Amino acid sequence: MLLKDKKIVIFGLANKYSIAAGIAKSMHDQGAKLAFAYQNERLLKNLEPIAAEYGSDILIECDVSSDDSIKKAIQELSNSWGKFDGLVHSIGFAPSDQLEGNFVDVTNREGFKIAHDISSYSFTALAKEAKPFLNDNSALLTLTYLGSVQTMPNYNVMGLAKASLEANTRFLAASLGKDNIRVNAISAGPIKTLAASGVKNFRKMLSQHSKRAPLGRTVTAEEVGNTAAFLCSDYASGITGEITYVDAGFNISAMPLNELEE
Repeated sequence: MLLKDKKIVIFGLANKYSIAAGIAKSMHDQGAKLAFAYQNERLLKNLEPIAAEYGSDILIECDVSSDDSIKKAIQELSNSWGKFDGLVHSIGFAPSDQLEGNFVDVTNREGFKIAHDISSYSFTALAKEAKPFLNDNSALLTLTYLGSVQTMPNYNVMGLAKASLEANTRFLAASLGKDNIRVNAISAGPIKTLAASGVKNFRKMLSQHSKRAPLGRTVTAEEVGNTAAFLCSDYASGITGEITYVDAGFNISAMPLNELEE
């Protein structure tokens, strides 16, 4: 098994439909011991049965907008595990009024600040606190989206925040490499999740994705999870600072090849 006895904490698993749930399943199947961090009591109710399914009783409250909360969460985790081997950052947020309409008209200073703080800076903040407790050849992983490098209807400021997150991944990889800690990101194709439901016309995005992607379909959370398990395993020991696309090839295709066939 790729992750036998590896201890990995997952931040941002909101419910059973989350990409993070697919990551948890794959990592569990590959032998990892899991811990989970949740934002508040409401999300804890969704998380408890998932954690139980994967044999985890380590559930830690963490509001990533607070440095004190992050510090407390990592300390609580270390009290249970001592050192650990990996951290998954599956967190992204922008106020709903920022995710509908013409970008220049709807974007405001507060929404911009919140999107970057929660979606990007939190990854650095978690890495900073976790660093002293990470074993040799540990791995950090975050989740991004194609909207970081290409415009998407209604994705708006989240595209900018994801671009920041991808640069964050590279700088963290360079910063932590000397400690033999790897940092990578997965750019997943659109998947029906709680976070995605905040983007207007998301169902139409799914349809367009299937038409253009070389594999002719969208991807599943399990497919993303399998890639996450690999990137956090020793089999990926030479990979860091990379953005790995798991999107059925959508990112390589300007248009379907059959569009030009008569």
